[in-house]
Amino acid sequence: MLTTYTTTDGKLALLDPGHKEGAVARAVWIDLLEPTPQEEALVQNVFNVEIPTREEMEEIESSSRLYREDDALFLTSPFLFGADTTLVGSTNISFVLTNTTLITVRYATPKAFGMFSARASKTPMLLASPDGVMLGLFEQIVDRLADVLERTAVDMDTASQNVFHTQRTDKRADKRDLALRHALGTLGHVGNLTSRASESLLGLSRILSFISAEKSSLVCNESHVRIKTLVRDVRSLMEHTSMLTNKANFVLDATLGMINIEQTTIMKAFTVATVALMPPTLIAGIYGMNFHVMPEIEWLFGYPYALVLMLLSALAPILYFKRKGWL
Repeated sequence: MLTTYTTTDGKLALLDPGHKEGAVARAVWIDLLEPTPQEEALVQNVFNVEIPTREEMEEIESSSRLYREDDALFLTSPFLFGADTTLVGSTNISFVLTNTTLITVRYATPKAFGMFSARASKTPMLLASPDGVMLGLFEQIVDRLADVLERTAVDMDTASQNVFHTQRTDKRADKRDLALRHALGTLGHVGNLTSRASESLLGLSRILSFISAEKSSLVCNESHVRIKTLVRDVRSLMEHTSMLTNKANFVLDATLGMINIEQTTIMKAFTVATVALMPPTLIAGIYGMNFHVMPEIEWLFGYPYALVLMLLSALAPILYFKRKGWL
């Protein structure tokens, strides 16, 4: 899908290009979402640039993601999407900056794109220049990542409190197990989010560094002030993400340790039961042997004697374990 944005009389205008080169040429921002070959060919013919293919966008070499070709900058980086759902992922997005237009190529829709489009409809000045649109998208992406990290920190704190609080209460074992399983699920989601957010911030940091190093005329002097602010924001979010990752690892280790304690307690109970039943089993086996000469068989109190002997032999290991503090 090809969407074009421009301003007419100070208002946002979403042009319906209808495969007309004139409408595309007037656009300040061209957004290509899962573009068809015809749409790619149209944009390439109008601006004389080579639109990156999906395979090219997947390449991980820095030289394949960030480069200059003639009078255009080509910037590609992975960005987080689906943070509000269970299907969290990263999608590569390419930004092609020319003198007159910003072209974005993407195959998913991060929420920041929709939010920036909504802002642009209320504040058309956001579309004043191609580099301004690009930096506006970057700022929206950073704001979105900050919101995601804030919510992630709250979820992790809740999981941490539930884990440690549950272990200090006298809840039943099944409820404790449920709390630990829920905590593991939350920590897994948190870990996925923080890793995806870190990947997005790292890619954005590389883009900003590349733009600053290029000192291209495609980026006006006023935009360099915004770039410096973005760099500071990205750096602070990367530090915050690192802190969240360390905290998540700590809570995960604590949760796994508590699960190990629960399993050890269960195994201890089975071990004690096994050891306690071994002597009575031995006694029952002895008196179950079919020997003709066995004095207790003819004894009137032989059966109660065997029962009492088995009971005492079972209690002895339990009392010994308690004295050692193993129970």
